[in-house]
Amino acid sequence: MEAVTRVEIMRSGHLGRWAAVAGAVLLTSACSQATGLAGVSAKSPTTAPPTGTPAVTATIPGPTPSVRHQAAAEQPPQGDDPVMVPPPKLSKYAYTFPVKGCKTTYQRKLLVLPKTTIWAPQGCEFVAPVDGVVDEVNVQNRWTPARDEGWTREGRFVTVVGDDGVRYLGGHLDSVAADVKPGLRVKAGHVLGKVGRTGNARDTGANLYFAISWKTGPAYWWVRRGMVEPWDYLDAWAKGNRTLSPREETLKLRAKLGETPPCTVQCAGRAQPSTPSKTPRPTPRKTAEKKDEIPDKETLNPTTVP
Repeated sequence: MEAVTRVEIMRSGHLGRWAAVAGAVLLTSACSQATGLAGVSAKSPTTAPPTGTPAVTATIPGPTPSVRHQAAAEQPPQGDDPVMVPPPKLSKYAYTFPVKGCKTTYQRKLLVLPKTTIWAPQGCEFVAPVDGVVDEVNVQNRWTPARDEGWTREGRFVTVVGDDGVRYLGGHLDSVAADVKPGLRVKAGHVLGKVGRTGNARDTGANLYFAISWKTGPAYWWVRRGMVEPWDYLDAWAKGNRTLSPREETLKLRAKLGETPPCTVQCAGRAQPSTPSKTPRPTPRKTAEKKDEIPDKETLNPTTVP
């Protein structure tokens, strides 16, 4: 009885070992066929045979830029020097600023007359603003504060009738150039005189009385004193646009007002106070010098048609 029991125990042990071996074999087989994590097959995917040269998808990193290169990259690109474009040609006439070689300032608004005062140091050159012909020359300073006559207020002056048909006046001159005479042909920039303080500028700083008008007879002195506002043209000539011309504006205004419009501003001088005297005074004889200082009949009576 004891022997039978031992045989059964030995048989049970062999059966257990065989069961363990069989279980291990079955487990290995099952694992080889099981799916992977999250439903992904554990089998190796079938690789398609290569066709042609495979594409390179890897990115090869370039060299790390230096600090100097980074600084250069942050700077905006530098362009070429600007190309200077000349101003448009607005007329066939070439103009120049009427005061040469000096720093100037001038009024840009209407005060009493449509003219301007160009402030400049005494002795600066007054030049012809355009090609033309000298029209009037006054080398004597006839203005006195006692009378303050309108026709003498500019003191020494020169007028030029330009090839554009416009008359230009420069007054308050300290002196007139020796070669400047009526009828002289001049080019733009020709020196006509020196800036000064004659006329009613005696008690002011040196300046050039500059006016634009059209040609009339000498009796119509108020026309030459200024009819067209000049500052827009002075601005253009000073900034390099030398072809902006006052011709069109001047001709339109002359057609509107007439060639000899009546005087409307500063037309008469101050009346001389009378000195009572019981004894009549003899009339002094006029010397040659005094005679030269008295204007002609037309200038004394500016309403007379020349």
